[in-house]
Amino acid sequence: MSARVTSRPGIRPANGLSHVAGSTDRPLIEATIPAFLAEVVRRHGQRTAAVFRQTGDRWTYAEFARLIDRMAAGLLSIGVYKGDRVGIWSPNRPEWLLAQFATARIGAILVNINPAYRTSELEYALNKAGVSCLIVAPQFKTSDYMAMLAELAPEMASCPPGRLRAARLPKLRGVVQLGPKPRPGALSFDQVMERGNRAVRTRLDAITASLNPDDAINIQFTSGTTGAPKGATLSHRNIVNNAISTARAMCLQPGEGLCIPVPFYHCFGMVLGNLAACAYGAKMVIPGEAFDARDTLAAIDAESCAALHGVPTMFQAMLDHPDFDSFDMRSLRTGVMAGAPCPEPLMRRVMERMHCRQITIGYGMTETSPISFQSAVDDPVDRRVSTVGRIQPHAECKVVGPDGHTLPVGQQGELLTRGYLVMKGYWNDPERTAEAIQRGWMHTGDLATIDAEGYCRITGRSKDMLIRGGENVYPAEVEEFLTTHPDISQAQVFGLPDPKYGEEVAAWIILRPGASMTEDALRDWCRGKIAHYKVPRHIRFVTEMPMTVTGKPQKFVMRDKMMADLGLTA
Repeated sequence: MSARVTSRPGIRPANGLSHVAGSTDRPLIEATIPAFLAEVVRRHGQRTAAVFRQTGDRWTYAEFARLIDRMAAGLLSIGVYKGDRVGIWSPNRPEWLLAQFATARIGAILVNINPAYRTSELEYALNKAGVSCLIVAPQFKTSDYMAMLAELAPEMASCPPGRLRAARLPKLRGVVQLGPKPRPGALSFDQVMERGNRAVRTRLDAITASLNPDDAINIQFTSGTTGAPKGATLSHRNIVNNAISTARAMCLQPGEGLCIPVPFYHCFGMVLGNLAACAYGAKMVIPGEAFDARDTLAAIDAESCAALHGVPTMFQAMLDHPDFDSFDMRSLRTGVMAGAPCPEPLMRRVMERMHCRQITIGYGMTETSPISFQSAVDDPVDRRVSTVGRIQPHAECKVVGPDGHTLPVGQQGELLTRGYLVMKGYWNDPERTAEAIQRGWMHTGDLATIDAEGYCRITGRSKDMLIRGGENVYPAEVEEFLTTHPDISQAQVFGLPDPKYGEEVAAWIILRPGASMTEDALRDWCRGKIAHYKVPRHIRFVTEMPMTVTGKPQKFVMRDKMMADLGLTA
């Protein structure tokens, strides 16, 4: 957590094979989250830790630590102990940040509940993880969380707080509601904080001392397009070290502001945002409960943020906002863009118009804590848009073929990851854990190449590939090509069933403001530039893409919609 670096060296492949291992020059941090934070507070106690623009909360690291202890003690007082699962179902609020560190203080396992979940998904997640205490916001946007919870647990209406016995949620005992007026059967967040008195707080240090860095501390449900979500289980050691490595790659400095518009419930927010900022005594700046382009621009300006996290669509929305020129972006220097490929025109606009010349590209997955590859602040632009950088310290990756053998440099295959960053497993799911982690290697399901310099290029999902008339088509390749058109802002490509070719290429396109285009014009532009079988047959021009809360495109929604519109059947 010291020593500034100007660039992170990448480790090149050896023996001509697509196999790289990160630097081990700096040892891993063998610390729990509370021990890690205690050292941060010792070094940076009077620096600003967090600023919540929507609520007005503003804490130094010393104040942050005191609030964490009050909440941790409050949780103890209502019967939450080491190993218990504590769910949190809320957008980006101060209470979320406190819960992240307070649960870790006493060794409880935080279970991140997606703010977009509906009743059936909530029921599955709470029961799968065996959540005994749920911290919940009253509502978010159009979602009435407490009404959904009451539907699952009508017994709340007649039970004392902390003594819930719900038929559909058999493990859930306590509900802590954010806000001043809890529903019957729930405690308010403030009531829990009030219970964290001095007498209970005296127990905290002994509990923290009993914790181990390899203890499970967080469960995050991965959102696949098929099958039930899986609860990726992460340890203190997993996420503390990943946060430190990511912050170091950005050259984050004490006192700098890191703007975090990405959701806390995801690794991007809670690890690469919150924990990474803490690693170097930086300031967490949270623009609002959810991403809003104008609010994020205003936060960067008001707090002179040096770093900004987001998926490419977030950066695009900020740059295209009509009020963009009214905000001062000159403080920006770095950050992480991840979650989807970044087109070169967008990268250049981020660097030039947002002054974010040291923006880094990151790649990973929840199961790897999450980052395994990241570009350096001084990597050339072409490397940052065409690759996801080089291997992170203490990580190991290789590209393998269908037979499991490591492929030569430059050849495409599945990317595997090994090292401290690999999750402990999927919670209460040994079969799916064994499928994902084999001999220590996490099978990512992503297709990739690694070049002779050690730079990794993600070429698509192994399950995303479509086959048109016997020809393999990788959507990521076609998407990258389409966004080179000067009038195209975003493109998503997927396959649709076709009686002649088996599958046909479909594309959803968002045009730049003021641009217009026809389907035939786009196809004419493609011809002669890419192979004929890659040219989209089905094209839809849209103003927005269906997205997850983390900003990832939901291709299965697009596919289902187009199949219905075209009258296609699987």
